[in-house]
Amino acid sequence: MTTEPALPPPGTAPAPAAPPRPAAMPAEPSSAELPFAAPQFATEVPSDAPGPELLSAGPERAPRAPRRPRPVLLAVSGLVLGTLVGGGVGYAVQAQRPPTPLPPIQVARPSYPAAAVDPTAFAAQQPKPLAIDGDLLKLLIGAPDGSAAWGEFPDKPSWVSVGELAEHSDSAVRDFKDLNSRGFRRAAEVNWKKGDTRYRVSLVQYAPDRANEAATHAVGTTRNLKPFADGANGGYRVDETPRYWADSADRYYYGQAVAQRGTVAMVVEVFDPKPVNPDVVKDLAKQQWERLV
Repeated sequence: MTTEPALPPPGTAPAPAAPPRPAAMPAEPSSAELPFAAPQFATEVPSDAPGPELLSAGPERAPRAPRRPRPVLLAVSGLVLGTLVGGGVGYAVQAQRPPTPLPPIQVARPSYPAAAVDPTAFAAQQPKPLAIDGDLLKLLIGAPDGSAAWGEFPDKPSWVSVGELAEHSDSAVRDFKDLNSRGFRRAAEVNWKKGDTRYRVSLVQYAPDRANEAATHAVGTTRNLKPFADGANGGYRVDETPRYWADSADRYYYGQAVAQRGTVAMVVEVFDPKPVNPDVVKDLAKQQWERLV
C-alpha cells in the first residue's frame, strides 16, 4: 500500500528546499593572499575598482600630474651652471699661463755716521722751544717809569688765578666756567696807572692741546682789527663811544690789542677818560709781541 505525503495545512506556503551541502567547504583566503583588504560582505571585486595605492593614500595624497619647470628655477640653475663652467674655464686658462716672477725685495741697508756725534752741536741744530713754554712772568713787559699802582691790581708781573682773571669782566661767573671748561692752564698779568689812564697786559695760557682755545680767547670775538706787527696773529682797535665802569656813572674809552702765540693769548687793554690814542695801544702791543717770538 502506497502512502501519500501529507499535505500542508491550507493557507500555509510550502518551505523552500534546502540546497545540497558540499562535501568540503573551501578554505577562506588570508589577508596576505588577497590583493587588498576586501570588505567582509563583498564576494567579488569589480574590475574597474581603484588600486591599493589610491585606497591607502587617501584623496590628499593622490598622485598629481607632472609639473612643468618654473622659469625662476631654470634661471637660477643656469646661473649656477654658468658660474661653475666659467670658473673652471678661467682656472684652466690661468693654469696654462707661465708664472710671472715677483720683483726682488729691496731693503735699504742701515747707515752709520762716519764719526761720533757731538751732543752739543746736535742739540744746537734742533728747533728751539717756544718762549711761551718757559716762565710767563719773564715774558711780560713791565710798568714804565713814573707809573703808579692801580688799586689792588699788581703793578709788577704776577701770577693770577682763574677766579681773579674772570673778575675782570662783568660776567665773572660765566667767564670762570668758560675758562675752566676750555682747558685753562695759567695766567700772568701786570697793571699800572699813569695820570688818569689805566693799563693792563695779560698772558693767558691753555693746555698743550688747546691752541685753538687760545686763538678764540684772543681774536675769536674781536672784529675790525688793524695789524700792529708783521706776522702777529691778531691786531688792535679803539672804541669811539665811551663805556661805563661797573656800579658807577664814570665813563671811560676803551682800547685793545690781542694776539695768539701757540697756546698763549696776549691781551693789552687801555682805559682812558678821553678817547684812546691808537698809537699808544699799537706800541704796547708791539712791545709785548716781540717778547713772545
